[in-house]
Amino acid sequence: MLVMALAAILMVLVPPMISSALPGTQLKSAARELAAGLRYARTHALTSREEALLTLDAEQRHFKVSGRSRTYTIPDSVDISMLTAESETRGDRIGAIRFFPDGGSTGGRISLRHGERGFGVDVDWLTGKVRILDLEPEY
Repeated sequence: MLVMALAAILMVLVPPMISSALPGTQLKSAARELAAGLRYARTHALTSREEALLTLDAEQRHFKVSGRSRTYTIPDSVDISMLTAESETRGDRIGAIRFFPDGGSTGGRISLRHGERGFGVDVDWLTGKVRILDLEPEY
């Protein structure tokens, strides 16, 4: 009888705990997927000796990478902003980060946030190095 009562309590308490952790997991996953796409674009530029880009459409919540046919989706729970070279912007909510055959790039930052938590996916313009950084909460 006690086991049944504990099982019933767990069935009530555990699902809300899991669902509240889900947006944070989606946020980190989106940051990692963006970083992987940027790293792929850089590697593609180096190996193909041609420029490559990651194009982000923040309005439609997706991005594409040169050399890949797939479109990657960013979850609705994640807020997106992008800082990139003016030459790489196409409207208010579409932009790209371009990688060159020498490993360099136009540089930039794609910021992903959910509530107070956030990650910046940074691209160094000189080296093309991609990093994921924790962002300070916005108040």
